[in-house]
Amino acid sequence: MTFEQEWAELRSAAAQRSAMQINSAPAEGDSGAPDLVVNRDDLGAIGNDAYDLRTRLSKDGDHARPATFAAAIALTNGNFASGSAVLKVHDFWQKHLKTLLDSCAHISNHLDYTKAQHAKDDVKIGGDLTSISTLSEYMK
Repeated sequence: MTFEQEWAELRSAAAQRSAMQINSAPAEGDSGAPDLVVNRDDLGAIGNDAYDLRTRLSKDGDHARPATFAAAIALTNGNFASGSAVLKVHDFWQKHLKTLLDSCAHISNHLDYTKAQHAKDDVKIGGDLTSISTLSEYMK
């Protein structure tokens, strides 16, 4: 079999698979792909946990900052080489703490937005289905 023949067969088989996927639905009783299910209570709980984590982390993650900075300054003023290293640790911690705080806030905000958006979508879909069922009644 030449490359062109094999390529033509593969394209034909792929086209048939695509056509079957697009133009068919799962048989009655066939589970097919699972439906998307979003539980707003779960989203709210996760968003709340992210917010609580951010609140605690912003307070508890800052305990050592003043003492670390003071130690770095004292060591540097005392001509100790470790002063600059302690200052680097201080700066590194502050940078990563801010990144973590921003990430927690982003998660919390995103889940709050998602929860609200799903509620709006449910209302819109409900309205759309109501108008379709009314049309179906007229078609009988």
